[in-house]
Amino acid sequence: MKRCAGVSLVELMIAMVLGLLVGSGIVAVFASTSDSRRAQEQLARLQEEGRFAITQIKNDLAMAGAQYCTGTGGAARTSAAGLYLDELRAPTIYASDSGALMGALSDVTTPWGGAYPPAPSEPYSFPSFLAMRGYDCTASTCTPVEPSNKRNPNGFGIPVMGKSVDSRVIGASVLTVRYINPAGGWSIAQDGGAKGGRLVSHADGSVGIHMNPLSNEVAAKDVKNSESLMMLADCSSAQVFTATGMGSKELASTGNNFVQPHVFQHMAAPKLFSVSRDLQTVTYFLKVVDNGDGMGHTTGALVRRVNGGSQEIARGVERLDFRYGVQQSDGAVRYYAAEQVDNSTRADCPVVPLPIHGSNDRGCLWRSVSLIEVDLLMDGQLPLHSLKPDELAYSYAVDGIFEPVAPTADGRKVTPLQQGFPLPMLRREFAAVVAVRNANP
Repeated sequence: MKRCAGVSLVELMIAMVLGLLVGSGIVAVFASTSDSRRAQEQLARLQEEGRFAITQIKNDLAMAGAQYCTGTGGAARTSAAGLYLDELRAPTIYASDSGALMGALSDVTTPWGGAYPPAPSEPYSFPSFLAMRGYDCTASTCTPVEPSNKRNPNGFGIPVMGKSVDSRVIGASVLTVRYINPAGGWSIAQDGGAKGGRLVSHADGSVGIHMNPLSNEVAAKDVKNSESLMMLADCSSAQVFTATGMGSKELASTGNNFVQPHVFQHMAAPKLFSVSRDLQTVTYFLKVVDNGDGMGHTTGALVRRVNGGSQEIARGVERLDFRYGVQQSDGAVRYYAAEQVDNSTRADCPVVPLPIHGSNDRGCLWRSVSLIEVDLLMDGQLPLHSLKPDELAYSYAVDGIFEPVAPTADGRKVTPLQQGFPLPMLRREFAAVVAVRNANP
């Protein structure tokens, strides 16, 4: 009779222990690999969102102040340092209704009067404080003013700062720039050309515009009566005036104007623009959004607002800050905060061609901004609790922190906890310096 061989209880227990050790090792390796993969995916997403956000912002800021095909300014002058700088070039406003210009623009926080000029009573140059305006925000307030109309009677329709979804991200700055959309407007034929509209000077001094839109331009019948403020521009100058006959093929400058605009001979590639339609008002701010993890966590989204309509550009943006490089009379560029630029007066700036009577040209340095430094802080959007303390650390130059430190470190102007964002996420700073192509110091 054969005896059955087997393992003893001790051997079985040893085998089970060894199996558990091997299994736990495999699980640990798998978990570590999985955590590493999630971190890498988060970092890749963060990098992609950050690059896209910076690129979009740069494209708009570089266009700030653009007036159709004009360059950086008029005839050059010699600066105190011997450099040649362009003279100031700004559209002339002929519209006499004090609310016409403000009504045609979006995102305005500077009403006539008070610290700013009184409503003009004669033709004037496009005000510097409407060319660009920034708002630096901390965890509790913004300077020079709060841009939301819910906290400021002169603000516009962006959310107030808060932690809840659809609020504006706490501590994130806001910036508004304006430029003419070169793809908009209507071409004006010159020297007997058959393509485009036609300008006619009448005996009473008014200007008539026979509308003949090209195939890629807006039809005359689609122009609304509310778009009565027009800009006639070429590659040298621009004039803004009120016109009648909107929606028809015959417009006339017989509306509310101080004086009639001028038709110059041999204008260089002239075009007619609707101020409310073709003058782009672009505002950037951050909005709180749900991060989609089902746990009620939030993150920030970069919002691009154009003429009152908003579009989400990128997610995972926690901080947004700007510094403004102002070109001085000696040709040097010095960086200022928004409030410093906004507090400038005529003593700080070149005189505009047609200053507003009784004005000290408050905020005139906004037109002299030639460089804008942009700083973004991006996060990975989804909490990753396996991250180690050194992986949570990050730098942010605006806070004066140039080496990675903890999210809650002393010295941060605002922390993720103050903003309502979870801590265990990767965070990286993105920065760029944008040259304003149409800077007009």
